[in-house]
This record gives sequence, structure tokens and C-alpha cells, in this order.
Amino acid sequence: MPRVCFTLQVDPARLDEYVDAHRAVWPDMLEAIRDAGRRDYSLFLRPDGLLVGYYETDDDAASAAALAADPRTERWERTMAPFFVSLPGARADQSAPHLTEVFNLADQLAAQGLPT
Repeated sequence: MPRVCFTLQVDPARLDEYVDAHRAVWPDMLEAIRDAGRRDYSLFLRPDGLLVGYYETDDDAASAAALAADPRTERWERTMAPFFVSLPGARADQSAPHLTEVFNLADQLAAQGLPT
């Protein structure tokens, strides 16, 4: 199962607003994420605005396509767009740079036949 990690930059002047918006994400957006096949979705925010996201999915390309086509997603991303730095005209959740996974404890334990 693919694990996906990405980064975005939140405007440091708007961190409190961004956090407030994520305390109770719209139910239809939560359903859109779930319906697109993303699980274990978490966001982590540093005080300087660096946002790190993580999720698991069976097929990241299919998940991204489902979210890109979903009107529930478009509305949420349009509302969130002003919080992000340096993504002019882009839908932040669809254009966030992904990080390369270089270590996973469970994978390496399994590869060496060790208990997890």
C-alpha cells in the first residue's frame, strides 16, 4: 500500500486561521477524502508554516484523480488556497510536492524476518 508524504507552505501570518479551519473539516470534504481511497490522513504544521501531510492509499493516481474531479474537493481547495504560499493558480492539495520515502520500520523488520 503506497504511503504518501507531501509538503506545503502555509502563510505564517495565517497559521491560527488554518488550524481553526482544520479543527472541524466539512463533513462532505471528509467523505470526499474517504471516498477517494485515502486513509490515515494526517497534517502536521511547524510554527514557520511548513505543512507536512501523510496518507495511505491503494492507488495514489486514482485517488488524486477522484479528488480532482469531485466538486466537494474543489470548493474546499478554493477556500483553503489563500492560506498557501507560492502556488499561484494551483489547487494546493493536487500540486503539493511529494517526498520520497527512504525508511519504513515495518517494511525493514518484515524484510529481515523480525517481529513488528
